[in-house]
Amino acid sequence: MRLTCVTLALVVALVLAACTSASRTRRAAPPRPALATTTAAVPASTTTTSAPAPSPTTRPARPGTSAAVAPAASAFHSSVTTIDAATAATMTSSWRPGCPVALSDLRVLTLSYWGFDRASHDGRLVVNSRAAQPLTTVFRRLFDLRFPIERMQPIDAYGDDDASVAADNTSAFNCRPPDGGGGWSEHAYGLAVDVNPLRNPYVHADGTVKLAVSRPWVDRSQQAPGMLHAGDPVVGAFASIGWGWGGSWSGLRDYQHFSANGH
Repeated sequence: MRLTCVTLALVVALVLAACTSASRTRRAAPPRPALATTTAAVPASTTTTSAPAPSPTTRPARPGTSAAVAPAASAFHSSVTTIDAATAATMTSSWRPGCPVALSDLRVLTLSYWGFDRASHDGRLVVNSRAAQPLTTVFRRLFDLRFPIERMQPIDAYGDDDASVAADNTSAFNCRPPDGGGGWSEHAYGLAVDVNPLRNPYVHADGTVKLAVSRPWVDRSQQAPGMLHAGDPVVGAFASIGWGWGGSWSGLRDYQHFSANGH
């Protein structure tokens, strides 16, 4: 019994010694240094944003290109000149001595117009001097409307009126009598213009046409480019300068024809 007590006492003493040594070791250990906190530096003037996601309907621009810009429209140009000797020498079909207007009272009107090829062209009309500026206003309006004109040359380029009509040539001065009548046509004074005459034919009261080549265009319910109809902007442009339209006549209709006195 005494041996057991002595043994137990020895064990307790050893445990206490071990605890005391561990306690001293913990107190002697140096304190752990505090963990350093690192924050990435961001310049104050820099803002980072996410790029927006591309729209499904938006195509990326090609490198080195910018947004498409529509080409600039051609500008309208016009000029008015007198009939010089060189021009007079070419007017063998349209003018002769005895015509009701002298060459000195005529002018060459050079105008921009839109062709059926959607390109801008320069054309020429021979007109009465007092009609030059009003007609410039009209054809500027037609240019703004992009109304297509097949061609625009003095009647002399074709030799006679019928050939000019067959070529759908827009023309003005021509020293001739009116169709089916006596006296002088308004064309003989340079006070009438025929616009796209093939597409806008001279139609007799019975529905027949002066030229067979114009027959496909007798049906005025068609809305083909270059045709003229009552109330359209082209008719209105001529009306704005006081000119009448042959398409509004009763009986025969001259859909190509505009004139200062309406005849």
